[in-house]
Amino acid sequence: MIPYSRQEVSEEDIQAVCRVLRSDFLTQGPTIDVFERAFAGRHQVAHAVAVNNATSGLHIACLALDVGAGSRVWTSPNSFVASANCALYCGATIDFVDIDPRTRNMSLPALEDKLLRAKNAGTLPQMVIPVDFAGLPCDLREIRELADHFGFKVLEDASHATGASYLDRPTGSEYADATVFSFHAVKIVTTAEGGIVTTRDQRLADRLRALRSHGVVRDSRQFERACEGAWYYEQQLLGFNFRMTDVQAALGQSQLARLDEMHLRREMLAERYDRLLEGLPVIRPPRLADRKSSWHLYVIEVDETRTRCTRADVFDQLRKSGIGANVHYIPIHTQPFYARLGFQRGDFPACEHYYSRAISIPLYPALRLDEQDWVVEVLSGALAS
Repeated sequence: MIPYSRQEVSEEDIQAVCRVLRSDFLTQGPTIDVFERAFAGRHQVAHAVAVNNATSGLHIACLALDVGAGSRVWTSPNSFVASANCALYCGATIDFVDIDPRTRNMSLPALEDKLLRAKNAGTLPQMVIPVDFAGLPCDLREIRELADHFGFKVLEDASHATGASYLDRPTGSEYADATVFSFHAVKIVTTAEGGIVTTRDQRLADRLRALRSHGVVRDSRQFERACEGAWYYEQQLLGFNFRMTDVQAALGQSQLARLDEMHLRREMLAERYDRLLEGLPVIRPPRLADRKSSWHLYVIEVDETRTRCTRADVFDQLRKSGIGANVHYIPIHTQPFYARLGFQRGDFPACEHYYSRAISIPLYPALRLDEQDWVVEVLSGALAS
């Protein structure tokens, strides 16, 4: 089976983890700080706060940005459910903004129209969570302008976008109030499971660090009461145990050191797919001059105007041929849980139309060219049947 994605762990990665296993610190030691500083530097942002997974990062970022009971949060329906669940964890209400059929990201015209209608109704959101689907950054400059005009916070879900860039700057460096990245095993950089939140705001970073660790503060400069001694700490917030371990951070730090190398390989494979798929009845991923995707996913759409095959036909043929195709994503608002909140099919037609045709085909640095050729051969045969 050729999977749609997989981790790439080098001997250097293994040695980095083993060094931590032989050290005095396995959980909250110095390696986390080293990894955070390296990630922040790579992404040209002041602060990076590591957590146990990206869902936790989204959750505490919402809390740190004052999302709570009575808040309204909007996100894209074309994402994993965590992009919406994080608002509900905080007691907020959730809504969605339809996608741009070309980029598969949140549609700017749809967002602006929804904001204008919400302003008239007195129901503007406190936060918008744009999602960098498949690793392609959203229209963050324009979203920032809308945020400043309408008064909402921007939490960028860049779970797919480690190493991506927008307007010649790394993703997570500016525009959003905070940005969340994922280090799940199939992501660009992995810590086996983990995530990180970047921000330019010192106060926000301090709050994130407290929230990831039970709401406890150990820095005497932040104490509310007089310090009683070197042992002293204060719980100032109701936080969680969302901490990353030193073992995970060691793997992440080692992986981060070869991010550019892995990204170049993904980019080369994506460009090769573009050439090999030319002329087939599929819609290939978009390319925009002002941004570079991380190429976490390579998602095609079966163009039903040029083939009699359905997405299901093509998907089944790929799987039968040992190719681990996948679908990203079932629109969040169509899930049974969200249907019980009042959402229904037809609410976000662009996203639903995209979903009906989408297939993620294999893309990861270790994918061999002969394996890629086999994927294209099976795909071509399926589309012609």
